[in-house]
Amino acid sequence: MLTTGFTDTVHGRISWVDTGGKGPVVLLIHGNSSCKEIFGKQLVSELGLKYRMIAFDLPGHGQSSDAPDPGLTYSIHGYADAAMALLETMGIDKAVVVGWSLGGHAALEMLARWPGTVAAWITGTPPAGGADMGEAFLPSEHMGLTFKESFTPEEAQIYAQETVGEEVELLPWMADAALRADGRFRPLMLQSVAAGLDVDGRDIVGKALQPLAVVSGENEPFVNNAFLTTVAYKNLWDGKVHILEGLAHMPFWEDAARVNPLLERFLGEVTR
Repeated sequence: MLTTGFTDTVHGRISWVDTGGKGPVVLLIHGNSSCKEIFGKQLVSELGLKYRMIAFDLPGHGQSSDAPDPGLTYSIHGYADAAMALLETMGIDKAVVVGWSLGGHAALEMLARWPGTVAAWITGTPPAGGADMGEAFLPSEHMGLTFKESFTPEEAQIYAQETVGEEVELLPWMADAALRADGRFRPLMLQSVAAGLDVDGRDIVGKALQPLAVVSGENEPFVNNAFLTTVAYKNLWDGKVHILEGLAHMPFWEDAARVNPLLERFLGEVTR
């Protein structure tokens, strides 16, 4: 049974949902201008019963408040700090971290900086640093929206559709989430990356001893899948990058019937 609540942190009031499953904790971190509901097909599945899955709205997203101090929170490392602050207030000292897109970058920060990170799973996230960004991402007609401070309703619709997948039905709440997001975070996040204030993703995965799953859709519109296979990983789960045929930036929503068993196997192996 899902429970919901709010937790006050230095990064603002954070909205969360908890499946209350009996197994180990799995923290789910959503992407740029989205919300925790994007993990609905995992939360209400058998996975949610087997594991204690917790999804939350990043500050400035969904039902969470905007960050009281944007400079403190609106960056990859700031969002990782917010995730760690949430877990601390919930009395959780160990978790598997599953991150999608921006959430995957926060998951990598936690892999490097939070001792309680058992393992990490990233989707739609290239493990890259400042020098790799040109190679790690694909040129896209709408990539500029990723860092644009304000969205029109039309731009919110365009961005949400591209993140969920061109062939996937866009539900109203997905576009609403993109429009609701505190747009100040987007340029601040870019400034942080440009200034080298976030931990280098390639460096993280080259050193982290914890298992790391790297999963991407074959039709990924933003991430260069070829780049993913050039990275030197210290402990890559299954010894390979999983490229899922026919899927795009959000495979766990687009085809949960295919992704959930893969995620279940990963969780089973890393929490044994």
